[in-house]
Amino acid sequence: MQAPAPDRRPAAKTEQIVLFRVGGKLFAIFSGSVQEVRSVDSLSGMSHELPQSTVGKVRHFLRRGDRTLFVVDGTAHFGLPAEAPSLVFVLRHTRTALLVDGIEKMTSISRLQALSPAFCHEERRWYRGLTAIDQTVVPVVEPDGFLSFEEQTVLDEIVAAQAQQSEKGRTEEHPA
Repeated sequence: MQAPAPDRRPAAKTEQIVLFRVGGKLFAIFSGSVQEVRSVDSLSGMSHELPQSTVGKVRHFLRRGDRTLFVVDGTAHFGLPAEAPSLVFVLRHTRTALLVDGIEKMTSISRLQALSPAFCHEERRWYRGLTAIDQTVVPVVEPDGFLSFEEQTVLDEIVAAQAQQSEKGRTEEHPA
């Protein structure tokens, strides 16, 4: 009797994800995309308000060295009912910090399904794909999908104008 042929299929590649909630809905993000997780309270002294922002999902920004990070309200981005976020994800290789309700858990996935054609508008940029966790289909977010290049450009202009206005105010208060 001959031994069965060895299985030559490649082992499934697994990736670590963070399951999190926004507006009560479950989402996933690859853990390597999250540079740091902070409490919303810890941002109070670090963030600056953008009162005249035309990008409704962004009301604050952070300075990190020479970089400006824009704080995206997850509920506004996904069009979900507003809830008080408790955490912020600082996303790696983007200029985005994302407000979230909380972290559900960390886990691994070995399969990422492509988006169905039903995702046909801006949400195609928001998601890398879908995965199943405990019999639940979960969208896996695309870290670069929270702010388009155009939105970042508009926000940069607002920050620059705000800085210029602030500098002008200081000059008028203390003339040379």
